[in-house]
Amino acid sequence: MAMMARYLMYFQYCGTKYSGVMKTPPHQPIPGVQNYLEEAVQKLRPINEVTISISSRTDTGVHALCNSAHLDIQRKEGRPPFSEEILVDALNFHLQLEPISVLKAFRVADNFHARFWALSRTYVYRLVTGCLHRSQLPVFERNLCWPVTKRPLNTDAMKEAAQMLLGTHDFSTFRSLNSETPFKSPVKTLLQADVMPSFSISSQNFHSHLEFWELTFRSRSFLYKQVRRMTGALVAVGQGRLMPRQIADLLEIRDSRAYPQNIIAPPGGLFLKNVEYDEKDLEVEESVIQ
Repeated sequence: MAMMARYLMYFQYCGTKYSGVMKTPPHQPIPGVQNYLEEAVQKLRPINEVTISISSRTDTGVHALCNSAHLDIQRKEGRPPFSEEILVDALNFHLQLEPISVLKAFRVADNFHARFWALSRTYVYRLVTGCLHRSQLPVFERNLCWPVTKRPLNTDAMKEAAQMLLGTHDFSTFRSLNSETPFKSPVKTLLQADVMPSFSISSQNFHSHLEFWELTFRSRSFLYKQVRRMTGALVAVGQGRLMPRQIADLLEIRDSRAYPQNIIAPPGGLFLKNVEYDEKDLEVEESVIQ
């Protein structure tokens, strides 16, 4: 009987042209990243219908430096499972026309689950000061950061406010409402909330007046649009529109309707940076591989 092999796959994408990472039905005009990944896998001619299980959902316009997923591939009888290297190379060959790339693959246990076994997820949001509109950005940055102000941000105040988000809280104020809202607990533990200077490879010469910043958030999981809402609130602090103590007040209110209007960060500056697993879960016994 042909052997089924499960893989953990890390992949990245520029999300500007996609409806998000998740698969969309055929009648929807803008596909998701998953549509292209599954098409690439099917071109490897597995005997099973492959469905990719993605660890971390990203919305329209959001990017990933490193997302992850698991998938099962069953080859014709007599053919061994793909090696990790061959699988990566073959998928990238079929993805070469898209801004999607498979970074790494690991053979994992048959019960491994990319979503439920993740220990943490890290998101980075990129900001830029010195301009107010994306048309004033270097062309390479126009869908990859948020131009927030011509003047410098009060980053000390932003750092103070970010510390109030750390730890375990009810983040109801910082989530948008969607179909999953009634079923998901709003209590999350934020492990990291940093505000750090960043850089751009295209900010030299004519764009030397621009300053780039990164907001980094790490947690086991996040609520719908939580990162974009936290980012928008911190930027409002940096602009002087909110005081740092008001971040704690928003947490205490625990009501998404209390979130200030028109400050949520747009999707283009958001990147899923990393999905972390226990290294032991990425080890498969030799007897299973053979």
